[in-house]
Amino acid sequence: MKVLLDLNVLLDVVQNRVPHYRDSAEVVSRARSGEIQALIPAHAVTTLHYVLAKAAGQPKADQTVDWLLAHFEIAPAGRETFKRARELALPDFEDAVVASLAEAAQCAHIVTRNEADFACSPVSAVSPTAFLALLAAAQKPADGGETAVHEPPQ
Repeated sequence: MKVLLDLNVLLDVVQNRVPHYRDSAEVVSRARSGEIQALIPAHAVTTLHYVLAKAAGQPKADQTVDWLLAHFEIAPAGRETFKRARELALPDFEDAVVASLAEAAQCAHIVTRNEADFACSPVSAVSPTAFLALLAAAQKPADGGETAVHEPPQ
């Protein structure tokens, strides 16, 4: 399954934002393991670098960008992405860009903590918690047994 991770999910993980960290980290962990294919918006890379450089210093910001580039596909944003975003009925332009990127990449979902912001998105938005529940339901064996739980990275 291919999903696009919204910036807030990544910030939850890199800034250890409680109470959101656990589920966001689990989604990121499953992407890193290859269980799901997760893309991140190109603008998330620059925004994360800026936020982390201010909060934790340049070396931490650089390290995080290198980690992102090693583990995630970056959804590119070109002229058509922005034109499509302008056509969408989302009130926030950044959210419209995220929706446009997810649509172009044929993602099944946008994983975000701001589901309501994507109410008019052509790609459904789900919280990290709801997304993990969808994965669990999809992976549940036919005999009703339990599946293994992946712990988030420490």
